[in-house]
Amino acid sequence: MAQGQVVNNHDVAGIHTRINRFIEELYKSVSSGTSQVNAFDQTRLNSYLDGITTYVDWVVGQPQLDLPETHPRPIQLEPNPQVADIENESVNDVLRLLSIARDEIVNSQSARDPSSLNKFDEARLRSVVAKIKAFLTTYIQVTTPLDLPESSPQASESGPGRTGI
Repeated sequence: MAQGQVVNNHDVAGIHTRINRFIEELYKSVSSGTSQVNAFDQTRLNSYLDGITTYVDWVVGQPQLDLPETHPRPIQLEPNPQVADIENESVNDVLRLLSIARDEIVNSQSARDPSSLNKFDEARLRSVVAKIKAFLTTYIQVTTPLDLPESSPQASESGPGRTGI
């Protein structure tokens, strides 16, 4: 969705970049090809959510900038990672929610400002992150692992991560 998309807010661009990185990490995770979210990927997901929250805390904790000579300054966003449904329904759910959070903030009123987030856009973003964290603690950690021998595999694997440079 963000392919060819532009925002004016450097903080929103930073949120977009971070969420896309986390989406790619989860999509390529070991858990993506199984019916469970292993302990390592649960820890990573929790750190990604903490990373989003900490970055948003930093963004809204900074002074609003008065940039009359440089605003609007369009920032071309990197294309969103291409993801398809994978074997793990829980990872699919998290990927959808992260995509929603990213797309909401990129298309928000704050994206048109030079910096920071208005309180409504901040609340929307924090709500989605809180929902993912609750999903991790009240569903994934409770139900993992699942034994689904009759219906697995049902989707192709996402493939290996990036190797080398």
